Amino acid sequence: MKKMKFSAIAFAVTLTLSGCSKPEQDSSAETSTTENQAAMSDAVTPNPLLLEFSGPYEGVPAFDKMDLKYLAPALDTGMEKSLVEIESIANNTEDPTFENTIVAMERAGQALNRAFTYYGIWRSNLSSPEFREIQREITPKISEYSSKITQNAKLFKRIETVYKSDAFKALSEEEKRITTARYNNFVGSGATLDEAGKKRFAEINQRLAELHRQFGANVLADEENYVLYLDDSQLDGLPDSFVKAAAGMAERRGEEGKYAVTNSRSSMDPFLTYSTNRDLREKVWNTYYNRSDNGDEYDNNAVIKEILSLRHERVKMLGFDNYAQWRLQDRMAKTPENAMTLMEKVWPAALARVSEEVADMQAIADQEGAGIKIAPWDYRFYAEKVRKAKYALDSNEVKQYLQLDKLRDAMFYVAGRLFNFEFSEVPEGSVPVFHEDVSVWEVKDITSGKLVGLWYLDPFARQGKRSGAWATYYRSYTTYDGETNVLSSNNSNFVKGAPGEATLISWDDAETYFHEFGHALHFLAADVKYPSSHNGVRDYTEFQSQLLERWLLTDDVINSYLVHHKTGEPIPAALVAKIKSAATFNEGFKTTEYMSSAIMDLLYHTTDPATIEPDTFEKEQLDKLGMPSEIVMRHRSPHFQHVFSSEGYAAAYYGYMWAEVLTSDAAEAFAQSPGGYYDKALGDKLVQYLFSVRNAMDPAEAYRQFRGRDAEVEALMRDRGFPVEGE
Repeated sequence: MKKMKFSAIAFAVTLTLSGCSKPEQDSSAETSTTENQAAMSDAVTPNPLLLEFSGPYEGVPAFDKMDLKYLAPALDTGMEKSLVEIESIANNTEDPTFENTIVAMERAGQALNRAFTYYGIWRSNLSSPEFREIQREITPKISEYSSKITQNAKLFKRIETVYKSDAFKALSEEEKRITTARYNNFVGSGATLDEAGKKRFAEINQRLAELHRQFGANVLADEENYVLYLDDSQLDGLPDSFVKAAAGMAERRGEEGKYAVTNSRSSMDPFLTYSTNRDLREKVWNTYYNRSDNGDEYDNNAVIKEILSLRHERVKMLGFDNYAQWRLQDRMAKTPENAMTLMEKVWPAALARVSEEVADMQAIADQEGAGIKIAPWDYRFYAEKVRKAKYALDSNEVKQYLQLDKLRDAMFYVAGRLFNFEFSEVPEGSVPVFHEDVSVWEVKDITSGKLVGLWYLDPFARQGKRSGAWATYYRSYTTYDGETNVLSSNNSNFVKGAPGEATLISWDDAETYFHEFGHALHFLAADVKYPSSHNGVRDYTEFQSQLLERWLLTDDVINSYLVHHKTGEPIPAALVAKIKSAATFNEGFKTTEYMSSAIMDLLYHTTDPATIEPDTFEKEQLDKLGMPSEIVMRHRSPHFQHVFSSEGYAAAYYGYMWAEVLTSDAAEAFAQSPGGYYDKALGDKLVQYLFSVRNAMDPAEAYRQFRGRDAEVEALMRDRGFPVEGE
């Protein structure tokens, strides 16, 4: 899952409209010496969260200086400085030009960018009750700051003048795109409303910001509060690696001698796959899928209803029929109808495959005399039995060859072959980090030796860290004010192996690891001029990272990096053959749990919210869709953070499937090329058109430059083993 980044001004413009599920819009560009001196003059002791990055590698974040006492003052001061810069742009007496208006906005707010970098670390990686209180207090201030920019009439007039000028036609494609985006963002933020409309718009934005914060805090509270502790009699079926990791998790929580099953996917998933204790599986399943749906102080149903109502009210003010219609106007799908059409093409095939999968599982349960009907908490457990029966493939056997460190080295190998990047770990202590688990690598171009940037890795789960996996950056590549290097980051929630033991992960987790690294490569390979060119189109930006997953199954990676964690022996060819043979195994489950969330997202945002009671609406709509009783949404509504803790994926969660069409089509191009997945000519086009351009080129045109045509949905169907009409 990508974590988007923006400049402080872009953050202001998109806070209410695009949101940040993760703040996904924190950016950390460098600033001038004079600005740094100004920040230092604010107090005898300068606030370290506002200062220009210093030290090696063109400056790095001062993670060793992070202290919560600095955070609120840094954000307050950063917003004040940013607004002064905005007023200067708005009141410029010279005729508006691209340079004195659009570029000036690109340059503004850099001290605030740095403060948002640290804010993002606390929010995602180091959350605590103390931080959440600061977050609660600062959230309405950020919303107010956003409204002051987007409702600045003089500023909008200057942007509009540039956008509608004859000079606009002479701009480069990148310059046209960022100017158009500026104009559309302001219009979409209510810049054309009358004063009463602007006032109400700002009120809605402020309330939504608080509701998004509350939604995420409620989910995190349930993730932290619900931990199942097991004793030695409750470990039947669980792999040794999981047991050791669970013991470590319990010990770190002060429960030595017990085994912790945390309320996170990385803990829940293997437990449901291997535990033979059906009652415990049901308990773990219910705890995980009922996060923030327990009728207590952390219940999110009322929060969802209010969010939907306010979003609907706001887009009605802009002349749209519903939120999804407004959201998708600048996406590849363009309309909610187009997005839903894609879902409808794939959904029936997914349901048909689920019926087959459940029948296979029920047959095994019946043969064993279990006397049960397959329930949701049985799906993973019996799917694993089917996998063994059909393909003689044992997920735990595969896991013995999936060492976290070796997979990281495999990712570096792929980056070297495709992107000409070389990764070298920097000595411990030479670059500040925000937690002892974080490691840092220097990234160079192999041929020239030129520094590309740094890559930070925070791989392990811990209390206060939000669930899931994501990528972000602390500084983006730009050239408009001199070339900058990149500070990129990957973050995961793997369960750390016991002391002295390798951290072993599942095949799905290994794919996720490659996926998120794809986002980091997207940051590192960027070749754009302006910060705003890093603001990607949501139903396109998952494509590049999804595509990188395909290199996990290449022979080069398999033969060199998938080695047994104890013996060092390469993974047997017979086991690899089983993995490839089972490539589309359980695809019904994976597709249906994802698509149900994507479809519900679109339904929430195309339905009059006055008619919606979230729990009831979710059930009714899924029943209409024919949702199998054995599966639930990947993200049930009360903990659907992509959609309700921000607006980043709201009405846009379908984007993963849209990107999957591109992924499957591009993968076929590599599979059919003379050099396969390491074909030099196609690899160069991959970097040039799919990674380096970011959003400086129309995504559809960029894909056509790579593939020679538009992507075809049939490739997705073939990829998932679903029937294709006419084939």
